Amino acid sequence: MKKHLKNFFIEKKYLKAIPNSLTLCNSLCGFFAIVNTAGFFHRAVNNNWAPEQVFALSAFMILFAMIFDCLDGFSARILHACSMHGIQMDSLADMVTFGVAPATLVTVMTYSMKSLTGQQTALVWCLSAVYLGGAALRLATYNVHAMEAKKSSDKFSGLPSPGAAAAICTAVILGTHLHMNVSDWWYILPVYGAVLGLLMVSPVPYLHIGKWLTTVKRDWRKMAIVVIILLFAAWQVQWTAFLFVNGYIVIGFFAGLVSLIRNRDSASA
Repeated sequence: MKKHLKNFFIEKKYLKAIPNSLTLCNSLCGFFAIVNTAGFFHRAVNNNWAPEQVFALSAFMILFAMIFDCLDGFSARILHACSMHGIQMDSLADMVTFGVAPATLVTVMTYSMKSLTGQQTALVWCLSAVYLGGAALRLATYNVHAMEAKKSSDKFSGLPSPGAAAAICTAVILGTHLHMNVSDWWYILPVYGAVLGLLMVSPVPYLHIGKWLTTVKRDWRKMAIVVIILLFAAWQVQWTAFLFVNGYIVIGFFAGLVSLIRNRDSASA
């Protein structure tokens, strides 16, 4: 059965266009987020939206793009359409959606603050540039590993770019849900974005959530964690997303740091 199915996918060559089409949808979501963020003045005036609502829409689009980011790799494996062209295209799309779009979101948020000085605005530009540079270096490293045909493990070396983007987006969405004004948090998000940029190029190992989820059925503890998260999400989606993503980043950082220290100690012993 599996052999016949594999032959079917090989014969129907047009099906191999599906992964690249999903990757394009990923990049289009990022493009929409960038355009929507950059034109927030126009949207806010014409639709009587608060700036926070415009920014939240961009954040939702970046998070929505993660669905396509997951599906393109999954479909490529199912359809036996994995290729170096697809890997390069995936990284380019991720750079737009999880690199440029979040950096633009953080930067443009400062423009809605008329009270910011020129130096403060320049500082935010620099902090956003750290995030953008971290995403670019992270994705370039991924491409190099792919070309060197390194086997993927159950952990990432450094924070993955979708995780960094999700941290910014969930913070923006939660702030909008809590009716926080941009002025209440403009100085926190750029700094956090720079920290995320540094984590992306760090050697700290982060758990591969996708591979972790594939083993849930074989581990009752993992199953219990998933059930608790789903129950909490049914009560408060915004808080669940924020705590899950940022908990993954903070706990993963300290756990990875401990792992690195132990490995160094064992190597030197």
